[in-house]
Amino acid sequence: MLKLDLSNEPAWLDLGHGVRVHLRPLTTALMVAARNDPAVQGLSEDATDEESALAFAKALAKVAILDWEGVGDAEGNPIPVSPEAIDALLDLWPLFEMFQTGYVAKGLILEQEKNASSPLPTGSSAGATDTARPARASAKTARRS
Repeated sequence: MLKLDLSNEPAWLDLGHGVRVHLRPLTTALMVAARNDPAVQGLSEDATDEESALAFAKALAKVAILDWEGVGDAEGNPIPVSPEAIDALLDLWPLFEMFQTGYVAKGLILEQEKNASSPLPTGSSAGATDTARPARASAKTARRS
């Protein structure tokens, strides 16, 4: 069953290492905006999956992150959310991974769910019974037992 979150309110996501990001709900509009980002559109045809994933995550983060906590400059002073700061944040592997699994993956789960469907109750598999039977032991095998 598809479970819809109708609250549509921004939520905080803990990325670890004392960093939290306040994110817009992951919607179709955000996914489309990320796909149409020049950095994503400009990827070469021979870009690796990793390069594509990073470009897409950065594009999505730029439209999704409203605020953050625990992000500072070299002196430890809090810095505001900006495209350059988002790029730098997601260049840190553990934070990128948490963003991927905690936010981006949720948008991809529905894509995977649609690939699995149960048999229709009135379809050709309804009420089907197994026709295979276990093989009988051969006479030689039966004698050895």
